Amino acid sequence: MPPITNDWAAALKPEYSKEYYKKLFAFIGREYATSTIYPPGDDIFNAFHLTPLKDVKVVIIGQDPYHEPGQAHGLSFSVKPGVDIPPSLQNIYKELHDELGCYIPNNGYLVKWAQQGVLLLNAVLTVRAHQAASHQGKGWEEFTDAAIRIVNQLDRPIVFMLWGSFARSKKNMLSNPQHLILEAPHPSPLSAYRGFFGCGHFKKANEFLKEHGQPEIDWQIENEIISNNKNI
Repeated sequence: MPPITNDWAAALKPEYSKEYYKKLFAFIGREYATSTIYPPGDDIFNAFHLTPLKDVKVVIIGQDPYHEPGQAHGLSFSVKPGVDIPPSLQNIYKELHDELGCYIPNNGYLVKWAQQGVLLLNAVLTVRAHQAASHQGKGWEEFTDAAIRIVNQLDRPIVFMLWGSFARSKKNMLSNPQHLILEAPHPSPLSAYRGFFGCGHFKKANEFLKEHGQPEIDWQIENEIISNNKNI
């Protein structure tokens, strides 16, 4: 696992010496050595690499990385360019279209959000190929809970988007009255129609940020330019 080198490094440093993390580190090393694991090792901490702690404005909590080839790259709900957009992200795009008029892009690459301060954090950061939830209960949850608590303690307003029962279970860690906590059903096709559609979270987040003198998030993911030119 490549080290985190931005301001998250100092904030998370106490975790590295804890017994759970030592066991997690050893387990992950064995897994990558003996099985196909997603995301690629260099991408495990992309949520932290791409969204420094000083820049966090919004937190979107996922549960587990995608477990099929080429999908996961370290950001919750996001997939690499050229990969089919997963159903939950399709529904997120539909909600953005209805709320803010965003067009639905041809890709699911959410790095633009991360670079604006949207922490796209999965509770578990790795998974075995084709085996959903295979790395749950190995220590990642303790590590990412520590990150959530660190953000909770920041002395500035943050928006937390808690979608689905798993993400909403993190609400008890969010004790800072400065923050805005938004809850809704998960955007999965199984639950989106029970209240994710129409939740208004993206508009509410931007209104909250604007009220507190922070730049709004540009939620529009642009189309990936697909070239049909071939070298002759």
